[in-house]
Amino acid sequence: MQKNVAEILVDTLVEAGAKRCWGIVGDTINHFTDAIRTSELKWIGVRHEEVGAFAAGGEAYMTGELAVCAGTCGPGSLHFINGIFESHRNGAPVVLIASDVARAETGLNFPQEVDQRRIYEQCSVFCEYISHPSQARRITALAAQAALTRGGVAVVIVNGDMFREKTDDDLAWSVHRPRPRMLPSDDELGALANILNDADAVTIYAGFGARAAHDQVVALAEKLKAPVVHTSRAKEFIEPNNPYNVGMTGILGNRAGADAIENADIVLCLGMDFAWTQYYPSAERVIQIDNDHTHIGRRSPVKMGLVGDVACTIDALLSKLQDRTQDKHLNKTLKEWEADRSTYEDDAEIHDPALIHPQTVTRMLDKMADDSAIFTADGGSPMVWLLRYLTAKGNRRFLTSLLHGTMANAYPQAIGIKSAYPDRQVIALCGDGGMTMLMGDLLTLVQHQIPVKLLVFNNGSLGFVEMEQRVEGLLDSFTDLKNPDFSKLADACGLDAWRVENTGDLESAMRKWLDADGPALLDVKVNRMELVMPPKVEASQVFSTAMFGMKAVLDGRTKEVVSLLRDNFLK
Repeated sequence: MQKNVAEILVDTLVEAGAKRCWGIVGDTINHFTDAIRTSELKWIGVRHEEVGAFAAGGEAYMTGELAVCAGTCGPGSLHFINGIFESHRNGAPVVLIASDVARAETGLNFPQEVDQRRIYEQCSVFCEYISHPSQARRITALAAQAALTRGGVAVVIVNGDMFREKTDDDLAWSVHRPRPRMLPSDDELGALANILNDADAVTIYAGFGARAAHDQVVALAEKLKAPVVHTSRAKEFIEPNNPYNVGMTGILGNRAGADAIENADIVLCLGMDFAWTQYYPSAERVIQIDNDHTHIGRRSPVKMGLVGDVACTIDALLSKLQDRTQDKHLNKTLKEWEADRSTYEDDAEIHDPALIHPQTVTRMLDKMADDSAIFTADGGSPMVWLLRYLTAKGNRRFLTSLLHGTMANAYPQAIGIKSAYPDRQVIALCGDGGMTMLMGDLLTLVQHQIPVKLLVFNNGSLGFVEMEQRVEGLLDSFTDLKNPDFSKLADACGLDAWRVENTGDLESAMRKWLDADGPALLDVKVNRMELVMPPKVEASQVFSTAMFGMKAVLDGRTKEVVSLLRDNFLK
């Protein structure tokens, strides 16, 4: 029996494990959405396609399974692009069905026609047209396979009239998910063991590529008496139940993490691709292990680069290593880590009830949220508060836009995650700038009754940009945000909502917000003058901040300078 292309696409995606398709219905995908209507694939309509792409990406990132979004020709598909770039960069397996105008109109500058291939080739692991009905299952299966095995977005481009075309569909194309095991050679492992055995002080630097190797990383740290530093993306995987953990490095990191790398004879980088070269030591001290050969030496010159999966490479390496008894480097760094954590606790203390620090809000959330909660955070300062003040507990999961660095990702990603995990607490840490950018899909939460919890850090500014400008010695400009009362706005949309302007009201409101049955929003008026301090404050940064102070005084903004000093250096 013949099937049309739309039916074949949907059937192939369901067989590949897809559960949901996100998007907005319209002309060129009407036959596709009609095929979804009678299938096991659930359609979830959003108010903006960018939200649909973020939601699909959030779902796919957390589950590791396929998620789908679909858009109409021209503007409909183009609205997905930012969310698609996010998944392309963080490796979430997403399939985008990008429709085009009818074949008879292509190449004639027909209204809404765009060259989908040229747009999406730069942010996908697969991008191909279905050029004939007989290709429908084959192309879709290859797309799903690419998304799942290579980690990223696969784009299937379909002309609107193609969805109606019928074919026998008599070849059993299907999706395969091989999982090869990759190891360095014995000679390479022997040479690595010799270097590590001879080094006095080793630091392990674990990245997202070590996410499946927690126990092996801990065993290696025990063998080498090595502190373990992790990248921000690896926090949830490496931090829990790890007695050798000493935090992060980079501008979002802490002093112990920075010193552990700076003071090591050898820094063993495991599955990491941290982009900022200035945070690496000199080449002769860096050894890198990664299962992607293109990552070797990409961010920093290295002494040795080995290609292999982190977990099985460590398993093969351990027997070649001597048990180290010298633990001076480890103990020194662990003491610094204790001091860093004490500083974080001090920063979160309440000094003025009328001045709510975002650290206080996040630390309270850390204590009140479930141990199995899933958190997302907008790019900018919300992701800083998540990474510094939320505790990884093994079952907790985190998603921030660390590779794409976009605004407005937090609650759209949380929509997709909550849809995949209806029994888990899903909390989005939203900046006021991010919230107002994609506010319309508050209605999606209500319409589909997706009980995500939204926490808005309302400081009336693009806070991270404002901090960047001040640290560079500039007068902050064009960062003001005239915000509504988000709680009243959310209430008008049908969410439960609370607003907090005084620290004394925070705990009670947060408990009610977390306990709400449906989608809920907590609008907290937080300190605008909060600086995101790096692990080590360089003289140039102090000078630049002082330059801001001088310029602000000359510009008649003395009160802001006083607030900046009081809220960050004198509290």
